[in-house]
Amino acid sequence: MPLENSKSLFITFGLMNSSPKKSRPLFWFYILLVYVFLQFSWWTYLMFQLNSENIRLKTELNLLKGETPEDIIANGNTLNAKLHKRWLMISSEGAVFVFLLLLGGYQIRKTLKKETALAQQQKNFLLSVTHELKSPLASTKLQLQTLQKHELDRNKQKEILSNAISDTDRLNNLVENILLAAKIENSVFILNKEEYNLSEYIKEGMQQTINSFQYSQKVVLNIEPNIRMKIDRTTFPSIILNLFENAVKYSDGNSTITIGLKSSFAKASEDKKIILSVADQGVGISTEDKTSIFEKFYRVGNEDTRKTKGTGLGLYIVNYLVEQHNGVITVKDNTPKGTVFEVVFS
Repeated sequence: MPLENSKSLFITFGLMNSSPKKSRPLFWFYILLVYVFLQFSWWTYLMFQLNSENIRLKTELNLLKGETPEDIIANGNTLNAKLHKRWLMISSEGAVFVFLLLLGGYQIRKTLKKETALAQQQKNFLLSVTHELKSPLASTKLQLQTLQKHELDRNKQKEILSNAISDTDRLNNLVENILLAAKIENSVFILNKEEYNLSEYIKEGMQQTINSFQYSQKVVLNIEPNIRMKIDRTTFPSIILNLFENAVKYSDGNSTITIGLKSSFAKASEDKKIILSVADQGVGISTEDKTSIFEKFYRVGNEDTRKTKGTGLGLYIVNYLVEQHNGVITVKDNTPKGTVFEVVFS
């Protein structure tokens, strides 16, 4: 991929700017919030004092005028009633102001924390994608250098070339994911749907994937035959491949990954639904993570201790493409362990 294209791609995701320090924006926000609250409290206190002083001076003025005791009491009651009304007005308006201040402060704090988290995710994405790009490139270069410098038998040459092609395919899939996510982000994505035999399409695609890459997991295909559906042929494979790669990353080598496809009728009056599922026997996904895994750049686990590869774009792309194909994706727990991603197309 040309340098200028990769540069523009990183700019698209806002990755050319370093992430801000986590504490600085929130620190100054809290300082400003406390200052506004203290100033409001001070001016409210002064208004109460000013009104009380005003009433006291009017009462003394009435006494100096030499009014009768009855008039002084009547005027005093009137002034006290006015003072009470002013206090109620100041208190109610002050309560509304404090409520709006706290509500606005909460929303701003929430936004700042979200932006800080996004900036950190972008930073993690840049680090992970750099590694993901360098790893297959370095591997391919090493294998080609081995072919160049050593006289090897034909079978060994085929093995090295096959590994190099696998690394190239891996690199190509990564670049395709990044470019696809960039198109989604910039709303320049158009699907061209045509009807295909989805059963055969998935079988052929998965067979090619299994033959092209070395997987230690057992892959089982439970594909109901002759299911037809309108799909975009260029992007639909990203749904299956990303879900499959996700299952591979989070599964043990001796486990089983099951890819299912079936059709069903929820009710007699409803249209036919097509259900695609990818089930693994891996570590599973926590309830907290289930609500976030389809966000851009989000990855399960702690970034400092995570061992699995990835960029945090796969499930984000899957969710978007599923929606564009009139589908809904859900995450369920597998039995006895693992995860099931289920996509229902209607």
